Amino acid sequence: MEKWQSLLRYDPLPQLLSSKNQAIILFTKRDLRSERSVQVETLWKLPIAVKTVERQQSDGSWKYHGGKPDIRSQQNYNQLETYRILGELVEKYGFNNKHAVIRKAADFLLKFQTSKGDFRGIYGNQYSPNYTAAITELLIKAGYENDPHTEKGFRWLLSGRQNDGGWAIASRTKNIKIAVAPLDAEAVQPDRTRSFSHRVTGVVLRAFAAHSKYRSSSEAKAAGELLTSRFFKRDVYPDRAAVGFWTKISYPFWFTDLLSSLDSLSLLGFKMEDQQVKNAIEWFVDKHDKSGLWKGSILRGKDKDLNLWICLAICRVLRRFCTNTNSERYA
Repeated sequence: MEKWQSLLRYDPLPQLLSSKNQAIILFTKRDLRSERSVQVETLWKLPIAVKTVERQQSDGSWKYHGGKPDIRSQQNYNQLETYRILGELVEKYGFNNKHAVIRKAADFLLKFQTSKGDFRGIYGNQYSPNYTAAITELLIKAGYENDPHTEKGFRWLLSGRQNDGGWAIASRTKNIKIAVAPLDAEAVQPDRTRSFSHRVTGVVLRAFAAHSKYRSSSEAKAAGELLTSRFFKRDVYPDRAAVGFWTKISYPFWFTDLLSSLDSLSLLGFKMEDQQVKNAIEWFVDKHDKSGLWKGSILRGKDKDLNLWICLAICRVLRRFCTNTNSERYA
């Protein structure tokens, strides 16, 4: 039994390895058992992955069905849907830019990057540090870490911090509702004296955590400390502000939650001895089911295997923390 397994009351590996989901089995072997013979490209041929690829449109996007034209255009809804699908392909099936579908999707998304480096459109013409970072994170994971567009994105993110070192949505710092701001309006400049938003900062840190250079930056470390200071607290801005959103967990990660935060912090070099990190890990240990999985209200999404994906993500985080720290049993 490895050190990370000793933190838990029950062993999750039997459930993961007995899954009928070939992707979960492969990632369990690679990430939790260090088996190097696995070939992630085999997942690209799974029926669900093939069906997803076949729905890609000629411009590289996936179509968003529904939506409200007074909020955003069809093209910008497609940007949002393409980001979502890219997350599914990269995180669940290991797609990267060796596959044409990823290259086409990247080309589509990069059309929305401004000359300054941020991605626009999902919030109309307003700045979006969260979606800028979230798209950048997935592009890094898909093989674009050294692409000039990625560097441009980080330069913009670093220039767009609040005075306290975190990030917030500019219009919210001016008490403007995003949904009713004119989509063609000039971008609102942030009030940098206002507090950071942990909801936004947590998403931005995912991009820093994904990048081999920027995860070691002093800016990322400082923002990580801000994030941990808000665990189990309300956000200062109204969007998903309630404490309960910390434990509404999804996979692939979308908003900021407790697991996505720990995932980033484990890559940024934070230690399990940090009291806030320890408290968060204790929360997961307390919710661990005797089946070896995490079930119940912490899950968010429609994927029938979501509890398995959540389990895998939690185990990855625990294993990562245990590689650089003296662990103790929290059970």
